[in-house]
Amino acid sequence: MTIINFTPVSGFIGGLFIGVSATLLLGLNGKIAGVSGIFDSALHRPDKTRMQDWLFLLGLIGGAALEFWLVPGHRAFHAALPWPTFLLAGLLVGYGTAMGCGCTSGHGVCGLGRLSMRSLVATLTFMATGTLTVFTLRHLFGVF
Repeated sequence: MTIINFTPVSGFIGGLFIGVSATLLLGLNGKIAGVSGIFDSALHRPDKTRMQDWLFLLGLIGGAALEFWLVPGHRAFHAALPWPTFLLAGLLVGYGTAMGCGCTSGHGVCGLGRLSMRSLVATLTFMATGTLTVFTLRHLFGVF
């Protein structure tokens, strides 16, 4: 295995920003920074926090767009599969987050930080499932 683009410093700084942001959102607003929950809230809750949820989601997309603009030619993502496969994968992830009552950011970042046993089980489950999926696709089907 070859590690390409090993960037521990930028990874550490990015992780630090994620942790500080999640802590501030919880401490100042009482909200957990789980993206699937925030997305669901933006779509279905008519209360005053709906605009805040949309701004959070816009910031996620805007941050990626800003990085793409500031670093021309850098592709953070390279698709080796056709787009319908990614569409199906996205739908399955959405279904999984509904079943698991949260996503990787909610359980893995915020839930573990709050020492939630449910989040520990969820995080171990999606990490094991992701590992098994990559192993299966790479070694049994030759994808990647």
